[in-house]
Amino acid sequence: MEDMEQGDDYDDLMKEYAEAGNFHSCNIESNIPSVTLKEPCWMGIDEAGRGPVCGPMVYGTAFAPLSGGERLKKMGFADSKTLTEEQRDGLFQVIKGAPEFMGWIVSVLSPQDLSAGMLGRIQYNLNAISHDTAIALIKKVIAQGVNLKEVYVDTVGIDTVYQAKLEKIFPQLSITVAKKADSKYPICSAASICAKVTRDLVVSAWNFPETRKIDTEFGSGYPSDPRTKEWLAKSIDHVFGFPGLVRFSWSTAKKLWKIHAWM
Repeated sequence: MEDMEQGDDYDDLMKEYAEAGNFHSCNIESNIPSVTLKEPCWMGIDEAGRGPVCGPMVYGTAFAPLSGGERLKKMGFADSKTLTEEQRDGLFQVIKGAPEFMGWIVSVLSPQDLSAGMLGRIQYNLNAISHDTAIALIKKVIAQGVNLKEVYVDTVGIDTVYQAKLEKIFPQLSITVAKKADSKYPICSAASICAKVTRDLVVSAWNFPETRKIDTEFGSGYPSDPRTKEWLAKSIDHVFGFPGLVRFSWSTAKKLWKIHAWM
């Protein structure tokens, strides 16, 4: 996965990624606050875009000193799914406005990489992809010298099994894996904001590199959305398949491909 350094303007950096072809996954990260190298820290991990048939899945992490717990609560974090787009954008500005206190990383997993893994000769399912991405984020934060002590993760699969897996890999850390962790732990809520804002920006700025004309109004991107289903059916090339925005490994896409493809 490619690492993209934090630029002067996060929005410009994400638009640059979204408009560059979108076929690769990447990490984008903040600078490391010096305080996190000294003081004991906690870290939250959450994702956005697990279910849609369109666009990337994005994992976000945020980390900060444990001593700043009250400051984090006062910043007003909540599960990103319960907030409006405007509220999420405002909270991400709060995160970016506290570089001396909080660090963050987002992993953007492209539709192509997700589908290639899930349809590979050795199947790499979405749960395994999610677990490995979270593990990679923890390893990355530790490798950067952050004095990490506690990790909070929004679960994928059975929370006790996932927690035991992480504890085996990171026995030196106190790890909590929970359902709806993003609504229980402020540091996990901050990670949720990073993930959701990033995914929304990438999808809104998506560049369709295909040479044919493609309608850019694809609805919510979820398989249950009638507008998305209609867009998927209209956007299929009978030979080359779906645009790069589509996770062609999703059952919705595979069913439409069988109907419309020339084979």
